[in-house]
Amino acid sequence: MAYNVTLIPGDGIGPEVAEAARRVIDATGVDINWEVVEAGEGVMTEYGTPLPDYVLDSIKKNKVALKGPVTTPVGKGFRSVNVTLRQALNLYANVRPAKTFPGITTRYTDVDLVIFRENTEDLYAGIEHMVGADAAESIKIITRAASERISRYAFEYAKREGRKKVTAVHKANIMKLSDGLFLESARKVAADYPEIEFEDVIVDAMCMHLVQNPENFDCLLLPNLYGDIVSDVCAGLVGGLGVAPGANIGEDGAVFEAVHGSAPQIAGQNKANPMALILSGAMMLSHLGELEAANRVVKAVEEVLSEGAALTGDLGGTAGTSQMADAVIAKLK
Repeated sequence: MAYNVTLIPGDGIGPEVAEAARRVIDATGVDINWEVVEAGEGVMTEYGTPLPDYVLDSIKKNKVALKGPVTTPVGKGFRSVNVTLRQALNLYANVRPAKTFPGITTRYTDVDLVIFRENTEDLYAGIEHMVGADAAESIKIITRAASERISRYAFEYAKREGRKKVTAVHKANIMKLSDGLFLESARKVAADYPEIEFEDVIVDAMCMHLVQNPENFDCLLLPNLYGDIVSDVCAGLVGGLGVAPGANIGEDGAVFEAVHGSAPQIAGQNKANPMALILSGAMMLSHLGELEAANRVVKAVEEVLSEGAALTGDLGGTAGTSQMADAVIAKLK
């Protein structure tokens, strides 16, 4: 069976890691027709936006996309390609695994977490304005429908994958209405899954617990902003953003992307670590139902990391982006 998949190379190191991931995925033998569409800073001059309509149209048609990192201006300009994609396509579930791999040196050895981040509201709704000349106000939106939807997604995932516990992360002790509603929604959904342990932890305490004893946690369920922050904390536990994959899932589409940014300072130098996007590609293969191919990619990555002969600089090696991809492909073959 052939699959039509949108490929967004992105900015900075995006084209390099996207090409590496595409070569690895093609090496599995899964038949994919790649529809390459450009987004980001490179199309701003021609289209006046980093996210032209043809990008959304392609994803809506193909239902699946693999996306390289795209630069977001800080403090001005277009708000965020990533946020806009998620909202325009209603990709409500941001799924970010964080797992220790052999060969990557960290102080932790047995981290195996999955973060479930609500993807469409909270402060990321972008509803903000100036109050006079010297104050700015952002509005935090939490709804019962969105909170229950991401909660159910997390519990269904845990049930399907044999996970034992879901931990809701919040600040309901202070934001009693907004975070209180998120926690209430999580508790309501948890009652439908008595076989899965449920607990809730305040977000600042969660950050401490993750640094001290990450092995005590399994699936983390969070609103948008906390999910963004905590998922990067978890990436730090397992070796950094270079090995942190991610997925954005909705009812009618899915976009798979690395958690890291576009790193323009090393763009075009064959230095970027492609592992995060390769692992995102494995998540994409699993989403397509190609479980055997997805498992082969993960196993090949583990073997390359364990052997340590083809690691990029961020992992302590001297290999380039393309050489690391070549090593993974060799293991697949």
